[in-house]
Amino acid sequence: MIGRGLGVREQTILADRQEAESLADGLPPLLARARQLAALLSLGVHGRRRSGVGEEFWQYRPAVTGDRLHQIDWRKSARSDEHFLRQMEWQTSQSVTFWIDLSQSMRYRSRKVADSKGDRARLLGLALSVLLSRAGERFGLFDDPEPTKSGETQLVRTGLLLLESGESDYGIPPERELREGSMAVFLSDFLGDWDRLETSLLRTAGQRVNGHLMQILDPSESEFPFDGRRIFESMGGTLRFETLRAAALREDYQKRLEDRQASLRSLADRLGWRVSVHSTADSPLPALLWLYVALETGT
Repeated sequence: MIGRGLGVREQTILADRQEAESLADGLPPLLARARQLAALLSLGVHGRRRSGVGEEFWQYRPAVTGDRLHQIDWRKSARSDEHFLRQMEWQTSQSVTFWIDLSQSMRYRSRKVADSKGDRARLLGLALSVLLSRAGERFGLFDDPEPTKSGETQLVRTGLLLLESGESDYGIPPERELREGSMAVFLSDFLGDWDRLETSLLRTAGQRVNGHLMQILDPSESEFPFDGRRIFESMGGTLRFETLRAAALREDYQKRLEDRQASLRSLADRLGWRVSVHSTADSPLPALLWLYVALETGT
């Protein structure tokens, strides 16, 4: 029996060490996936330039949702099936703080997909951190008491922290003091209590921070393909609902989801932030591109 003959303090230390080693075992696969995803993006988008005054043209990039029409280079776009924007050099380094929702709700995964919502959020957050690390930028997590930093050590620290899980059913961004003019990225399903979510996001925006929201949903949460007798239970087990006619709930459910997404868009518009919706059934690459461009433009 492990721990026999040890005192309480020694057993606690041993348990903490075993937990830490268990977490560390999960980091190499996650970090490898993140590096691979970042490399795929780098094939189509050049690395960030940090010199210059920010007015010199140096490349084209594909347009993504949220870009403005006046930014499109119509001459370049006319020669392709895609729309392209003229990209300028970036002026200054940035500090980026991530809130990656690791609540119980993010553990949900339907049979159609390989990643849970939390797995996809971790992958996107860490892949973006890889890109920021390569560019010498500072990054960190809302849940990390340490300030944002750059470099490989910070990347590994971020990855280890992302292997942990929260205990609450739904996530709410914690309070965090951020530098004025820095950026905040929120990866969540945003299905928790709206008043608390709104209060938290407004608190962050009050620090004059540029924010980017990505709602990550499982395809079954968007499509609601359920029929017949069903028991719906929250991942944390605190909520439970049974119905004999699940299909009859589809219209009301989708209306509530649309209302939540409309609330997110409205809040983002008020704050001058960006918002996007990503399905775990889709490739993570377009979502990473959207996040990359959001950080690049800063608005």
